[in-house]
Amino acid sequence: MLPKMVVLAGTNASGKSALGIKLASRFQGEIISADSRQVYRKMDLGSGKVTEAEMNGVPHHLLDVVDPGQFFSMADYQRLAYEAADQILRRGHVPFLVGGTGLYIDAVADGYLLSDRAPDHSLREKLEMLETPVLYQMLKEQLPSVDIDPKNRHRVMRALERLAQDDYHPAGKSPRFEVLKLGVTWPREKLKERIDERLDRRLNQGMTDEVKSLLDQGVSRDFLVKLGLEYKYLTWYLTGEMEYEQMKEELSKAIKRFAKRQMTWFRRDPRIHWLNMSGDPEAEASELISAFLGQA
Repeated sequence: MLPKMVVLAGTNASGKSALGIKLASRFQGEIISADSRQVYRKMDLGSGKVTEAEMNGVPHHLLDVVDPGQFFSMADYQRLAYEAADQILRRGHVPFLVGGTGLYIDAVADGYLLSDRAPDHSLREKLEMLETPVLYQMLKEQLPSVDIDPKNRHRVMRALERLAQDDYHPAGKSPRFEVLKLGVTWPREKLKERIDERLDRRLNQGMTDEVKSLLDQGVSRDFLVKLGLEYKYLTWYLTGEMEYEQMKEELSKAIKRFAKRQMTWFRRDPRIHWLNMSGDPEAEASELISAFLGQA
């Protein structure tokens, strides 16, 4: 019988972190962050990292685990998340996987079988210069029977890297947990409002200064731009490539496009129970979690 894990997935600015804390507090849970940018130290406002005060005493894992600029793969994330979940379970607590990075969530919740071989950085640099359709065509030529989403750039690139290293095997799954998947989002117009309110709040809290500090400390422009969204646009502003108002407007649009892509990813999974955020999502989720954990 597999140990149990609760997943709370959602879009940017949906309120999943705050809801996750309330639920984890209620069910003796600990939170494993599933966010590809929150793993980096000194990247707090731009990544939407919860503060210690906001954690309300609930232990959080996989925040601040590597320095900016350091290579960190999905396999690294999965390994650390498994370790954190095992520790949480040994304490008799419930692991709550909370975040918006769909690949990270699925890697842990669905038990992706991943290669732990280090990437070939010179090959990756060459591949990064090519558009995703070109990469997929290269993959199809080498492996006509490949079953990978042509738009999933990360997986297409990793497959090409593995082929080059004679390390390719079709992606498989070996779940380690029985999982309850809950989803958090809002109607489109409401979500757009929340995204703009959150962006204004974080800019007022000093998000620009955070990115300037990273640049001043020697974090490369290219690394910050590759991280996307807040780090990309604020870097462009700080390096004189964009005026402030243009940056803010373009960033707002980019976050909304990203939230739409997040929903496209999550909607593919019929197991996700979408909470009614206009009602009482905490009560709705609590009822589902109680039944899942056998506490009903």
